[in-house]
Amino acid sequence: MRGPSLEGMQSVRRRVLVVEDDPVINQAVTDRLQAEGYDVVRAVDGPAAVAAYGEHAPDLVLLDVMLPGYDGHEVCRRIQADRPVPVLMLTARADEADVLVGLGVGADDYLTKPFRMRELVARVAALLRRVDRAAELAGRRALELGDLRVDAPARRVWRGEEEVRLTPTEFDLLLCLAATPGAVVTREKLLAEVWGWDGATGTRTVDSHVKGLRAKVGADLVRTAHGVGYALEVPGNRAPSEMVGE
Repeated sequence: MRGPSLEGMQSVRRRVLVVEDDPVINQAVTDRLQAEGYDVVRAVDGPAAVAAYGEHAPDLVLLDVMLPGYDGHEVCRRIQADRPVPVLMLTARADEADVLVGLGVGADDYLTKPFRMRELVARVAALLRRVDRAAELAGRRALELGDLRVDAPARRVWRGEEEVRLTPTEFDLLLCLAATPGAVVTREKLLAEVWGWDGATGTRTVDSHVKGLRAKVGADLVRTAHGVGYALEVPGNRAPSEMVGE
């Protein structure tokens, strides 16, 4: 996706696609984001959302789950198949099963209705900061950890010969764990490094995304340290090797 350097972030208007079939909510969200300095594109149903995504290449998508045409999960699946983009889903339901379905098709975060505009703006800003920070930290590095290969600049991952398609958050989570293979990274550190939530202590967000990551890269690669955090295990106990420059 389009990713400005951290130095140029303040001078670039980020584009957000707002997908919501309720005209009152759609307008209220649009007005608030525009007031915060975002360039906003709007859609009110599934087909229009996919079309707007292809035409406008947004930096982030705010996506209602219940939509005419096809639902938010199908929209998310289609747009993530095109290119990875941060997706914040808006939903009236937030039980674990629904959250996991959304994560499975490429959502990065959930916000339950009714919500406060202040929290929505904070979530949007946090997601964009995380993507920008990860792009900066990735630099030109590509890592090989056993049969797991991570191309950080291209944001692509392979397990053996098979490419693994990760959401932006799953990729950043993997990158954070891969920085210290075998070492346990606390949930608090993951929240700070991946989500940009310094001082946060919630575990549901981390645990849900780890479930998605583990399902895609293999349960043998992500070890749980109960009550503490997670570690990335190097397949075959081999030390990681850096493939491409610094």
